[in-house]
Amino acid sequence: MRTVALKRHHRAAPLILMFALLAGLTMAASFARSEPAQATVASEDAIQEGQKLFAANCATCHGLSAQGQDGVAPTLVGVGAAAVDFQVGTGRMPMQASGPQAIAKDVQFNDKQIAQLAAYVASLGPGPSVPDAEAVDAALGDPANGMQLFRTNCSMCHGSVGGGGALSQGKYAPALWATTPTHIYEAMLVGPQSMPVFNDANMTPEDKRDIIAFLEEQRDGAPGGLSLGTIGPVAEGLWAWLLGMGLIVGFTVWIGVRSS
Repeated sequence: MRTVALKRHHRAAPLILMFALLAGLTMAASFARSEPAQATVASEDAIQEGQKLFAANCATCHGLSAQGQDGVAPTLVGVGAAAVDFQVGTGRMPMQASGPQAIAKDVQFNDKQIAQLAAYVASLGPGPSVPDAEAVDAALGDPANGMQLFRTNCSMCHGSVGGGGALSQGKYAPALWATTPTHIYEAMLVGPQSMPVFNDANMTPEDKRDIIAFLEEQRDGAPGGLSLGTIGPVAEGLWAWLLGMGLIVGFTVWIGVRSS
């Protein structure tokens, strides 16, 4: 039996086993690297196509290298893909004319072209990326917490329920009812126009999703039936006060006329 065991366990067996193990690990690593390599090629194609679109549609204001021009347009180096997806995806860019702020209009590019532009700008420097579907899913958010956050951080410009409002120097905060959840999230990330930046340090991704959940609930109309302009409780209370006092005064005058 000992002779048979020695024949089975040759002295070179550990060495052969080690080489076989190293070869297997090398092959596994090469297969694991093959997928990212294909993704990198696809990303490079998107960047190149995005650069062409940028040169044809954006370079006039932002410069051929997106370095910006003083008094014309800011640099786009480091703004990230989220800023491009928001500005181009809402039609604010390219601008039709100079003004206090970029106005939302019909989108001039399709989704693929917007992604290519975003990929090119993202390649120029690190910046916020486009949020995924889970990050903007209103069904996963808490509208009650979103209401508190929105009225603390956003209502002074956008109104108590996202109806929008006027700002100084010809600017305005737009209504948010028709804005997609992705664009709302991106606006909080990049702070377009006069809006402050709410990064993950001062407002967590979960908080942003809660705000989206709150705004989604406001799209169904006013719970009381009359929106009264949706400009906040102060204006609504004033309207109720004027209407109520007007009815009381009118009724009092009517009683005095009848009694005389």
